[in-house]
Amino acid sequence: MGTVSKALSLLSLFNHGRLEIGLSELTRLSGMNKATVYRLLSELQSQGFVEQIGTDRAYRLGPEVLRLAALREATVPLLSVSQDILRQLCESTGETAHMSIVQGRQLNTLTHAYSPQHGTRVTMEDAEILSFHGTGSGLAFLSFAEDGFVDQILSEPLAVHTPQTQTDPQKLRMALAQARALGIAESIGGFEADVHSHAAPIFGPDQRPIGALAVAAPMSRMTPELKSRIRRELKAAALDLTQRIGGFCPSDYPQDQAA
Repeated sequence: MGTVSKALSLLSLFNHGRLEIGLSELTRLSGMNKATVYRLLSELQSQGFVEQIGTDRAYRLGPEVLRLAALREATVPLLSVSQDILRQLCESTGETAHMSIVQGRQLNTLTHAYSPQHGTRVTMEDAEILSFHGTGSGLAFLSFAEDGFVDQILSEPLAVHTPQTQTDPQKLRMALAQARALGIAESIGGFEADVHSHAAPIFGPDQRPIGALAVAAPMSRMTPELKSRIRRELKAAALDLTQRIGGFCPSDYPQDQAA
């Protein structure tokens, strides 16, 4: 791993549960030695990517991250477009909808929306790291990802999130084949117990997947009628989002509405 990759890997350690991280904790989480972490943080701080706060001098993301995010959104308005589509998806399904993107080898939730139809619903966090093998979003992405990327993900130790998490690479490949044929992936309790999720991939201009659009509902509410409605609305929403961000589906993507 080069110097730039090491520095960027430190930024990826920040999330909603770790908004501020001290030097010792960053050293532990990164697996690098303390001197290297300190040197990388000093470089990141000088460029505005991190800043130190408080009496304990913990680090948090700096203003340069916000500036680049604003430029990215101005160039490709993924966040604003996806939020509009998520609101419509919530209204049509009555369930929680979210959009995730892949950054390097991480699947991160970009944004989400809740439906007011039910008091009990699946809750989400923006910037939450999702599992490739345990979520509908991860399976949807992998079903159209390059073979080398899939092989790499499935060759690593796969975390067991719940008793329903599938970690057998052969069975996961079967699930990916089914998701590719349908254009929709499904996960039942694979990442969070009692959560039934469906997801469809989102494609970029090069016809490669960049993330996924998903709908998650409590298992107890997943009737055959709701399942059919979610698949139909989700497929249409994913195609709409792909087109609105200038993306293109690969020629073998099944664009007919899922039943």
